[in-house]
Amino acid sequence: MKTKTKIIPLILGLLSASLILIFADLDPQKPEITATLAVAVLMAVWWVTEAVPIAVTALLPVALFPLLGIMNGKAVSSVYFNHVIFLFIGGFLLALAMEKHNLHKRIALKILLLTGTGHGKILFGFMSATAFLSMWMSNTATAMMMVPVAISVISKFSEILNKKDAKKYSLSLLLGIAYSASVGGIATLIGTPPNLSFSRIFAIIFPNAPEISFSQWFVFALPVSLFMLFAAWSVLFLKYRTSSKSLNIGKSFLREQYKSLGKASYEEIVVFIAFITLALLWIFRSGISIENFSIPGWSSLFNNPKYINDGTVAIVIAIILFIIPSKLKKGERILEKDAIGKLPWHIVLLFGGGFALAQGFSESGLAIWFGEQMKGLANIHPFILILLITFFMSFITELTSNTATTEMLLPILAGLAMSVKINPLLFMIPATMAASLAFMLPVATPPNAIVFGTNKIRIKDMMQTGFIINIIGVIIVSLAMYYWGQSVFDIDINVFPEWANKIK
Repeated sequence: MKTKTKIIPLILGLLSASLILIFADLDPQKPEITATLAVAVLMAVWWVTEAVPIAVTALLPVALFPLLGIMNGKAVSSVYFNHVIFLFIGGFLLALAMEKHNLHKRIALKILLLTGTGHGKILFGFMSATAFLSMWMSNTATAMMMVPVAISVISKFSEILNKKDAKKYSLSLLLGIAYSASVGGIATLIGTPPNLSFSRIFAIIFPNAPEISFSQWFVFALPVSLFMLFAAWSVLFLKYRTSSKSLNIGKSFLREQYKSLGKASYEEIVVFIAFITLALLWIFRSGISIENFSIPGWSSLFNNPKYINDGTVAIVIAIILFIIPSKLKKGERILEKDAIGKLPWHIVLLFGGGFALAQGFSESGLAIWFGEQMKGLANIHPFILILLITFFMSFITELTSNTATTEMLLPILAGLAMSVKINPLLFMIPATMAASLAFMLPVATPPNAIVFGTNKIRIKDMMQTGFIINIIGVIIVSLAMYYWGQSVFDIDINVFPEWANKIK
C-alpha cells in the first residue's frame, strides 16, 4: 500500500516538470531558465512527498542539468563535494567518537547534576544538556540519547507524584528534549543541516561575498538559541507546572546514573580534549569583529590564511582521532574504520543536490527571474518581509523536509533580495534558522518523532504547545536578524552591497 501511494507523487512530479518544459517559456532568450524551473519543481515534489529516497532525488541535477543544457556535467558533479561537506563529515566523526566512548552521556548527566532539583530546575537541566549536545552532534542522536535518561527519571517520579502531575512532568520533559534539540542546533553551523546548506548556497550564488565563518554564525546565533531555549523552557514550565515544589529524588537518581559511568577513561579524556580544541579552533579561526571590537584569528599566523576553512579544521581533528591509539583495546585507535560506514551519506547527497540546484538557479538566471516577479514587494518594510519569510518557513517545514525546503527556497530569496535591493543575508539567514523552528507535529523533525514514539505524548499536546513556541521563535529570529544581525554581519539596511550585484 505504501508503494502504491508513492506512485501518485512520483507521476505528479514527472507530469508537472514535463508540462513546464512543453508549455512554459519564462524567457525566450534563455531556455535554460525554464528547464531549471522544471527540474526544481520535480525535485520539490519528490522531496516533499519522498516519492523516491531523498538521496536519489538529490542526484537529479547530475542527470538532468547536462541533458537539458543547464550546466556542464563536470561542473555540476564537482558541486557535490566541497569544504562544507567536509565540515559536516569532520564534525560528525567527532560526534561518533563522543558516542563510541560515552562522553556525550557523561556531559549530559553532569549538566543535569549541576542544575539542581525541582521541576523547573530538572526541566532546565534536560533542556540545556540537550541543547548543548545538539550544537555539536546530530539533533537526532542527541534526542535518542536523552530520551532513555528522561524515561528513567519519569518512572522514578511516577512513584511519588499523583497521576495528573506525573503526566504533566512527563510531557514537559519529553517535549523539552525535542524542542531543545532543534533550538540547540541553531547555534552552530554544524548544529543542523539547514545551516550548512545556507553557508554553501550563499557562497555559490554570491561568490564575491565575505565568508560566513563558524565564529560569525556562532556570535549571532548563540544569543538567539539561548533566548529560544529560555522561551521554550518558560512555556513548558508554566503550561505543565506540577503541584509538587520539590523533587529531590531526581538528583540522587542522576547521581547514581553518573556514578555508574565510573571514572573517565583515557579515551573519553582524549575525545573531550579534541572536542574543546575543535570548538576553539572553529570559533577563533577567522577572528571576531563586531563594530569597534575585534579579535584576530589564528589563521592569520599562516602564510595563506584564506586557504584554511572550517572544513580544514574539522578534518584535521578527525584524522588525529584515527591516529591516536586506544588503551581500551590493544591495536585499536580512538576512531576505527567502521566510523566511515556510519556517516550519513544520504544527508551528504542531500546537501549536494541542494548545492547543485542552487548552482543551477544561479547559472541559468532563474534566481534573478524569480526576483523580478516579486519587485512589488520593494514597497514593504524590510522587517515585515523578514517576519513573513520567517513565519512561512517555520510553518511549511512542519510538513516538509527542513533541509530540502531550505535548499529549494534560499535561491529564490536571494533573487528577491536582489530585486528589492536589500542585503540578501537579511532574508536568507532568518529563513535558514526558521527551518529549525518546527515544534508542532511529530513529522516536523526527527527529535519530535522520537519523543512522540514514546507513546507518552498526544499530537494534540504537541500541536498546542508547539504552536506557541513557533510564534515566539518567529518573533525572536525576526527581531534578532533585524537588529543584532546588522551589527554581526556588517549590514547597512539602506545600502545594497556591491558583492550582491556580482552573482555567478
